[in-house]
Amino acid sequence: MLLVSMVAALGGMMFGFDIAIISGAAPFVQEHFRLNELQLGWGVSSLLAGCMLGAMFAGRLADAFGRKRTLVSIALVFAFTSVLTAIAPEFYWFVAARIVGGLAVGAASMVSPLYIAEVSPYAMRGRMVALNQLAITTGILVSYLINYLLRGAGPDNWRWMFASGVFPSVLFFGLLFLVPESPRWLFRAGKRAEASAVLVQVGGIENAEKELSEMQQPLKEEAASLRDLFLPRYRRVMLVGIVLAILVQVSGINTVIDYAPIILRSAGNTIGVALFQTFIMGFLNFALTFVAIFTVDRVGRRPLYIAGATGMTVSLTLLSAGFLVGRVQGLVGLILILLFIASFAGCIGPVFWILMSEIFPSRIRGLAMSAAVFTNWLANFLVVLFFPWMFKNTGGSATFGFLAVIALAMILFTWKVVPETSGRTLEEIERHWEPRTQ
Repeated sequence: MLLVSMVAALGGMMFGFDIAIISGAAPFVQEHFRLNELQLGWGVSSLLAGCMLGAMFAGRLADAFGRKRTLVSIALVFAFTSVLTAIAPEFYWFVAARIVGGLAVGAASMVSPLYIAEVSPYAMRGRMVALNQLAITTGILVSYLINYLLRGAGPDNWRWMFASGVFPSVLFFGLLFLVPESPRWLFRAGKRAEASAVLVQVGGIENAEKELSEMQQPLKEEAASLRDLFLPRYRRVMLVGIVLAILVQVSGINTVIDYAPIILRSAGNTIGVALFQTFIMGFLNFALTFVAIFTVDRVGRRPLYIAGATGMTVSLTLLSAGFLVGRVQGLVGLILILLFIASFAGCIGPVFWILMSEIFPSRIRGLAMSAAVFTNWLANFLVVLFFPWMFKNTGGSATFGFLAVIALAMILFTWKVVPETSGRTLEEIERHWEPRTQ
């Protein structure tokens, strides 16, 4: 089970690598192509435009061809676009390569946690899906390290930063041939013996019997269409998924991930110091993810999510106040950003993807997760696109104050409407929505 989840989570590693490698490359890309703030925002956020499309269609592809085959295709696109981005001769080629690469990132962000959730025994599903977030933070950490090591490699250093993505892509592609297909996809495809064999292999006979029994009822329903997502019985769960997807991005995590060196340079640091501090952020992001892995199935999803959103609200509020009075230089600014990263990494980041893979009913799971993740990437795109402009024209205090308000909204929304899903099978979670939606 651990091997299966680690291999699938390599999709998460490529996700993290591709969204974060631009952070260290951005100052050099801006200088190379002579970009203004909005052009820089477009160069960074163009990946996210592709992510929206990838997330939109990944659910249908995963339902039609299987989770495993979709992941294999994603790995190939990762490798191809790493090379295309590195050799881009003009800015429009750079943007085009980023958009195509975003197709793979968006698809991986949906299919990897979905696959892990469908394979994992229910008692350990939270920890296994949290491995996907650990892989994301690993990809971010590796990209930050590469950015720091290549900072002085000459005028084309940014090209080598992007080209380095070929190696984990090829590793991901090769290891995928060692893992089985999702048992739930096999079951819905009529391959019940194969589904049973996978469930026995990863969780034992008792787990297989319980999960196969739970799968029977949803199988009797017809396959879902996009129109079904708007049926009264699904409206509440769709609203919960989409609002969570918006709030987790608009609260600012990817502005910090993508623009960390620029934010840290605005606090008076040199580019070398800013890149090193960014690496420290990446390491904390990686290390704190273990908190969620070891606690999410014992403490529960809701308490962790509320605790993480509270930490983000506090750190963002202090950053806003610090920029207002001019007290974010040096160590103070770094500590506040680290507090923000720690709150997200130890709670929000892993739990968000766990919830996305758990809360939707079986009949609409692929399409519903695509819709929610599409919304997630759309919010991400808009925030990352306009952050450089907003940061320059409204200042750090207004920018981080706005993000703090969104983080506060995330606390309230989770407390009011998000259900606890730990310790339940996917089918038991599905039944949670029925009394209120029928």
